[in-house]
Amino acid sequence: MSGVDGLLLLDKPPGVTSHDVVDEVRRALGMRKVGHAGTLDPMATGLLLVGVGRATRLLRFLVGLHKTYEGTGRLGEETDTLDAEGEVVRTAPVGSARSDLERAMTALVGESMQRPPAYSAVRVGGRKLYEAARKGQELEAAPRRVSVEAFDLLAFDGRDFEFRVTCSSGTYVRVLVADVGHALGCGAHLVRLARTAIGPFRLEDAVPPDAPGLPLPVQAAVAHLPRVDLEPEKARVASHGSVLDPAGIEGPYAVFAPTGTLVGVYRDHGGQARPEVILPS
Repeated sequence: MSGVDGLLLLDKPPGVTSHDVVDEVRRALGMRKVGHAGTLDPMATGLLLVGVGRATRLLRFLVGLHKTYEGTGRLGEETDTLDAEGEVVRTAPVGSARSDLERAMTALVGESMQRPPAYSAVRVGGRKLYEAARKGQELEAAPRRVSVEAFDLLAFDGRDFEFRVTCSSGTYVRVLVADVGHALGCGAHLVRLARTAIGPFRLEDAVPPDAPGLPLPVQAAVAHLPRVDLEPEKARVASHGSVLDPAGIEGPYAVFAPTGTLVGVYRDHGGQARPEVILPS
C-alpha cells in the first residue's frame, strides 16, 4: 500500500508503546513514513493519532491539542511510578467522603505548575528520568505549566474512583491522581487510563493498529485549524513556499487551492504570511 497519505485514528491496546503501534502500522501498510502525535504510556489505552506519508509533516499541529481521558485512581496506596506498574511504597487508611474527593479534584482545575514524575521519558542533562530512577539515582525535571479544563468524578466505592479529565498536552494524569491522594492524606495511584479524545477526534472512531485500513485524507490532520481558500495564482505561488499577504489570523492556518487540495500551513508574521509546511503535490 505504498504511496498512502493521511491520518489514522487508532485504539492503542495495553502493554505496548506508542512506538510499537507505529511499527505495527508500518508493517500493515508496507510503509516507512509513519509517525504519531503524542505518546501514551504502555499501561494506557485509547486514542492515538498516527500520520502516514505526507501527513507526518502535519503531526506537530496535533500535538498541542487538549486531551480527554477516563481512568481509575486508587486511594490508600502510593507507588514509586504513581501508577499500577510500580511498587507500593506507602499505604494508609481511606476515610474520605465523596464530597472530600470531589473538592480535591476540583482544586486541580485550572492552570498550575506540574513536575514530571521520576518515572517518565523527560530528559534532564541528556538522560531520561526513568533510566536514572531505575538505577536508584535522583534526577528532577523543572516543573512545566499545565492546564486542567475539567476533572470530574464519575464513581467512587470508598477506595477506587472513576474519573474523566480534560487537560493540556503534556499533563501527567498520574500526577493529578497522586495529588488527589496527597490532598486527602491517604495517597493514591493510577490504576487504569484510557484516552478518549484529542481535540475534535474521538476514540469511538478509532480502529485497531493491526487492521488500520485506509487513513483519513491528509486535510483531516488540519481540520481543527482555520481554513483559507486561495485563488488559483496565489495557490500556485503558495505551492512553491512563497510568502503571501497576511490573512489576519492568529496562529497557524491551513491554505487550500481552488480544487480543494491542501497546499500547506501558513502563519502571519511581520506583515506577511509565511509557510510552516508546504505539501508536495
